[in-house]
Amino acid sequence: MDHIRVALIEDHDVVRIGLRAVFQAQEGIELVGEASNGPQGLALLQTVPVDVALVDVGLPGMDGIELVQQFREFQQAQIDPALPSLPTPSLPTKVMMLTIQGSEETVLASFAAGADSYCMKDAGVEQLIDAIRKTHNDEGWIDPAIASIVLRQMRQSIVRHTTEKTTIAIRSIEPEYEQVLADDPVTEREHEVLELMVAGCTNVVIAERLCITVGTVKTHVRNILAKLCADDRTEAAVRALRAGIIS
Repeated sequence: MDHIRVALIEDHDVVRIGLRAVFQAQEGIELVGEASNGPQGLALLQTVPVDVALVDVGLPGMDGIELVQQFREFQQAQIDPALPSLPTPSLPTKVMMLTIQGSEETVLASFAAGADSYCMKDAGVEQLIDAIRKTHNDEGWIDPAIASIVLRQMRQSIVRHTTEKTTIAIRSIEPEYEQVLADDPVTEREHEVLELMVAGCTNVVIAERLCITVGTVKTHVRNILAKLCADDRTEAAVRALRAGIIS
């Protein structure tokens, strides 16, 4: 199991104390630093080796989005001081926003600033730990509560970039996933189910719209997750959009 160094930047004492206790009880996770405001958090990330930083959006002194943006600029300058504006191919510290704010503006601004994942504070302990581990493994994690915002933005980006005939590979997915799909492509019925999954429909709604049983829907969903090598519906939807299966 990987050893993950975590930093917690959160201004609410009760939340910070509670998460500290959670991390202390988790094997393979070490809390290496805490901060209660934006400037302290930025200084912490600039001086202490951290694998995953949990950053609250509503921080005093400097909000979490500005903190992430400044930290990413700091990281880029450390890599190539002469070219601070170039994108960084692989950033050593991953950032997960941990917040109660799920507005579209906040979510999109967080990712634009350089966040890797986004988790709501009402997530359960197991879900939070899973999000941290996936973020550390460079998989990224999107809370199901705000997944529709990110998926809608991805759709708009795909349409926009396709219209502009850009050369950016916005639909690309990992080669191993491409091979799995080539060997076992999504069927016509699975495509119909997948479209409704991306739209955020539940199994019951999918069953009603396609005039099939809920049990059949569950079977299709399991097959779709397997073909897309996805752990959940959100991950499957993201990969389907990236691969161009759903437009």
